[in-house]
Amino acid sequence: MSRVASYSAAVVAMVVAAPAQAALPADPLGSPMWQRLGKSLFGDAPVRFDPRVRVIFPDIAENQRQFPVAIDARGIVGVKRILLFADLNPIPLAVDYTLGAAQPYFSTRIKLDQRTPVRGAVQLADGSWLVSGGWIDAAGGGCSLPPISRVKGDWAQHLGEVRGVARRVAGATRVRLAFRHPMDTGLIGNIPTYNLEEVVLTGAEGRRFGDLRIEASVAEDPEFALIVDALPGEEIAMAGRDTNGIDYAARLMPTTVAAPR
Repeated sequence: MSRVASYSAAVVAMVVAAPAQAALPADPLGSPMWQRLGKSLFGDAPVRFDPRVRVIFPDIAENQRQFPVAIDARGIVGVKRILLFADLNPIPLAVDYTLGAAQPYFSTRIKLDQRTPVRGAVQLADGSWLVSGGWIDAAGGGCSLPPISRVKGDWAQHLGEVRGVARRVAGATRVRLAFRHPMDTGLIGNIPTYNLEEVVLTGAEGRRFGDLRIEASVAEDPEFALIVDALPGEEIAMAGRDTNGIDYAARLMPTTVAAPR
């Protein structure tokens, strides 16, 4: 066999041996961006739609700058990562949450630039993804309007302020964090992208509760609510960073609250 023939046979063998890419399932929401976003976010991992991923948001977007969304996957075993994204936003991904000793739940507020599907996706221990969500009507412009603090001109006076509370209820610790930050998208003239980009929660001896990777499509003055598996009396440390290299830090000692009847 000639060298050219041998090379051709090897190429054919490599092509045959290459694993086929996992096909994305048909989108029940009919989004024009589903195929592109799905490949970008999930790669070749298996994906399926599952209503157990509860994506909770209002029926109407009263304020496209501040749209509340919660993702609750506590009925699913083995969740290790959660994504929140809006298909038709110019910055689709809002939050990428890697779980440690935490329950698969979080909430925040995002910007909406137009009518769009808003989705949550959870990754299981085997690498596969479960996705759910729904369409939301929005007036538009949430990503391309200047933050209110920019309009007032007082954003620098409050930049970096952090508020937080942790309450232990029925064996789980609910954490709420609020930051003062303009969360600039870079879509407004002469204002570059500037956003809070990471928040990490740890416990005793550096035990990791969770790591939030945050994009500029999260609303101005971002707020996050999470449920972590802190031990009784365990202090929770928060460390954050924004895209200008400013560090944020806080410590929370959970208080015990009686479970509602």
